[in-house]
Amino acid sequence: MSKPNFITVTECGGEMVSQAQLDRFYQRYFWAGRICCGEDVLEMACGTGPGLGYLQSVSRHFSAGDISPTVLEHARSYYGQRIDIHEFDACHTPFKAHSFDVIILFEAIYYFPDIDSLLREVHRLLRPQGQFLIATANKDLFDFNPSPFSHYYLNPPELCDMLKKHGFKPNFYAGSPIPEKRVREILMRWIKKTAVNLHLIPDSMNAKRALKRLFFGKLVRMPEELMMDNAVYKEPIPIPSNIPDLCHQVIYCNAIKE
Repeated sequence: MSKPNFITVTECGGEMVSQAQLDRFYQRYFWAGRICCGEDVLEMACGTGPGLGYLQSVSRHFSAGDISPTVLEHARSYYGQRIDIHEFDACHTPFKAHSFDVIILFEAIYYFPDIDSLLREVHRLLRPQGQFLIATANKDLFDFNPSPFSHYYLNPPELCDMLKKHGFKPNFYAGSPIPEKRVREILMRWIKKTAVNLHLIPDSMNAKRALKRLFFGKLVRMPEELMMDNAVYKEPIPIPSNIPDLCHQVIYCNAIKE
């Protein structure tokens, strides 16, 4: 069975994205950076690596990797020797046990067919009281559209149960609140929901850009590397772990190894 071609669902530097999409990149890396200061850090499923330069600048030691060689070509062609980048399966990494204080997994947990194996590996790699930082799309929004190649989207109660089973104490937060219910936003969300239900949302990033112009208007260029001086940061708000969230686009979790 061939591996999914993740480059078709990965934002690359130079491509056009919505401003809201770019803002979400800044938000999650700024959130992580404050936790990573002075720590030994690994980013799993790093994609083309827009946040790698920033994470390295705040970490004591920083490594990153992804399972897709095609995706990693983009990261390596931009960063060269600046970043310690590896090709690996996040369920079977090349690192020794207890190598990291912080492990990051952004917008990728739903691509793993066996989340139990992933969590066992993260637990092995983290030191006592190490932190596992997750950001994931909120599947409980009524216009939610799953990504191609995805397996399982977990909401806070589901993710909480899995993390506790593997020896983590999870804390949940939410960011990127859904827009105010003005007429245009309501109309666009219903159009998107209808398109999702009728399977009209295209899989490729190129085709999706045309729809983004319809839904979001003018697009902006995705940078190869996020410069945090440009970030307007809004702290994610704490949310309960036992009920779904219906008001935000992104769910954050800081799971502490017990």
